[in-house]
Amino acid sequence: MSQNPQISIVVPLYNEEESLPELHQWIVRVMHANNFSYEVVFIDDGSTDSSWEVVEKIKSADSNVKGIKFQRNYGKSAALHVGFQAVTGDIVITMDADLQDSPEEIPDLYKMITVDKFDLVSGWKKKRYDPISKTIPTKLYNGVNRMISGIKLHDMNCGLKAYRKQVVKSIEIFGEMHRYIPVIAKAAGFPKIGEKVVQHQERKYGVSKFGLNRFVNGFLDLFTITFITRFGKKPMHIFGLLGSLSFLLGMGLTAWMIVSKLFFDTAGRLIADRAEFYIALVAMIIGVQLFLAGFVAELVSRNSSIRNNYLIEKEI
Repeated sequence: MSQNPQISIVVPLYNEEESLPELHQWIVRVMHANNFSYEVVFIDDGSTDSSWEVVEKIKSADSNVKGIKFQRNYGKSAALHVGFQAVTGDIVITMDADLQDSPEEIPDLYKMITVDKFDLVSGWKKKRYDPISKTIPTKLYNGVNRMISGIKLHDMNCGLKAYRKQVVKSIEIFGEMHRYIPVIAKAAGFPKIGEKVVQHQERKYGVSKFGLNRFVNGFLDLFTITFITRFGKKPMHIFGLLGSLSFLLGMGLTAWMIVSKLFFDTAGRLIADRAEFYIALVAMIIGVQLFLAGFVAELVSRNSSIRNNYLIEKEI
């Protein structure tokens, strides 16, 4: 029997001093009611209130609690990355510290991983207690996510998720890529991604720490992560293709202008006086530049320390 806890719960937090004691008590009740062995890892992302003192107090009363405090605010991705490095449980649950995620969902999430054999299960806050200024952009954002990533999740950014331990130990989250953990996990070789409708609680204490700028950043990050996961190890495939198309377009226009000049032009216009000449010239220049960008990207990729970073599932 494994000596590791069955469940590790990672809770990133920022200025949530009021909600932490209640959240901890709620988690403990659920764990004891289901006879789970567990650990709770609180990641204090540079809080400016007394959140860390609360974590220390909780730790003194519960040996299953771990706490990590950042020197300053680095963001949720950094908190989750460090939390994933610290966990030892067989199943990893992430949830927000603001009491809007319900620990009562944990047993069902645990079952979906252990019994239904999903690699990752994401919560879906089907009924949200958020203002319309937040819900409408969220629906648009998730719709674009599904279209571009191909992962059919209704709420990719839901903080309540469950993972097999191997998943969190195999992926790296940076920047603000926590929104796209399912995309990163799928690219790392974990395609069994499920979804569960979860209860969304109204915020009880404090205010939301996220502004509307996250939606703009989110779309930009989506294009970034899509490019990295598809072409990170083969950048010439995309740059070379685009460069070839652009260069061929320029060459095609040039050939057409030469033929039309020789056989069809009765007005005697100079080729340099035609708009097509400049379109062809720009297309060929862009094509060459894209090729050069592809070569440089290949050099960078081949000299990267993770160029042969392949995940091995089993070995005998």
